Amino acid sequence: MRRLLPGALAALVLAAPAAAGELPVVRERLDNGVTLLVRANPAAPVVAVSLLVRMGTRWETAADGGLSNFVQAVMVTGTAKRNGGEIAEAITGLGGRLSANGDTDYSEIRGTALARFWRELLGLTAELALEPAFQPDQVQAQRDFLLARVQKRRDNPPTHAFDVFFATLYGTHPYGLPTLGTPESLARIDQAAIVAWYRRFYRPERMVLAVSGQVPAAEVTAEARRLFGGLPRGGTGDDAPLAAPKPAGGRTVVEQASQQTQILVGSLAPRVADRDYAAVKLLGTVLGGGQAGRLFVELRDKQALAYTVAAFFDPLREPGSFLVYMNTAPGNAARAEEALRREIERIRAERVSAPELLRAKAYLLGTFEMDRRTNARQAWYLAFFETLGVGHDFPARYRAAVEAVTAEDLLRVARSYLHPLTTVVLGPPPAR
Repeated sequence: MRRLLPGALAALVLAAPAAAGELPVVRERLDNGVTLLVRANPAAPVVAVSLLVRMGTRWETAADGGLSNFVQAVMVTGTAKRNGGEIAEAITGLGGRLSANGDTDYSEIRGTALARFWRELLGLTAELALEPAFQPDQVQAQRDFLLARVQKRRDNPPTHAFDVFFATLYGTHPYGLPTLGTPESLARIDQAAIVAWYRRFYRPERMVLAVSGQVPAAEVTAEARRLFGGLPRGGTGDDAPLAAPKPAGGRTVVEQASQQTQILVGSLAPRVADRDYAAVKLLGTVLGGGQAGRLFVELRDKQALAYTVAAFFDPLREPGSFLVYMNTAPGNAARAEEALRREIERIRAERVSAPELLRAKAYLLGTFEMDRRTNARQAWYLAFFETLGVGHDFPARYRAAVEAVTAEDLLRVARSYLHPLTTVVLGPPPAR
């Protein structure tokens, strides 16, 4: 652990006002730029930590795709103080788990433990983040592991279809890159590239550390301040804007041996910070929100055209993607794709009814709250929304925005965003 620098801890401490059903969150921004978020939750004797760093595929290119996740994979294999086996033994002794991964807009170190070991869990998190060993033999071992994962995704029809869809929709924008990388990019990444990437992004102004659990908030904040406050500031943490993707739409067919045909239809969608975010989330719920969603009722129950059908819209820093997905029997693929397009056209042409809108709101907000039940998810959400720039208190504003969406809003966003459509169909080659 790095020594505390004198005078580096002048910080602003804020106790965020708690929304209905929300526990208060203590927020502190250290002088070096690290953001600390602590949520004391007395409900269960466990603690969760999520350290998010603004480092992900958003900053990668085709040549170095997967580098952020590669850094995280090697990070957990050893530090300056102990090897991977010793780290695993230490976290097991705390009754918890510790892992790391790279994603689109961020990379994460996450951990859980029994609440009485919160200090040790914070220490292990800081050790991984600040003192990784990046041993050459571990770089090669993790490369082999990641290459196997990439091949597994390509061999799996649903995951391969999703990768093709994002690559087609985003084109040269980095959101089109697979988080794991490609065999070609992973082959180029060596220890020097990993160390350089780590040093570029693991800077305090790019870090958000969130803790949720049965812990003393003031003591946790003080310990986190001690562990991370000594990092020297590396800059402002600001990033140059990216050129917006410009999808042309169109239809791509991929032949792959499989028992089912995967059909994905979608388009670009708002950023999490945009005013239409809540409305488009609700649009996805009307179409694919559980067994009462239109796609499930129409395509699966009534027409028996789908094994699985759903809608996806994830929160992202840059323009997101809205897509509807179904898998079907190859013999039904043409009918299923046409039926799916009819449902998209229907929601672009007609207002949803008041009962359907109410059901969708209840389902969307209910699943959101269910997903935030555990301390691990609470810690991640706190860090995630802070990292995306909308603030850790975003859930309260999000709930209000969802409640305010009208049928006219849904019609407007359906017409605005569900065009042009990008379609990917992946299935077995036709019989010859």
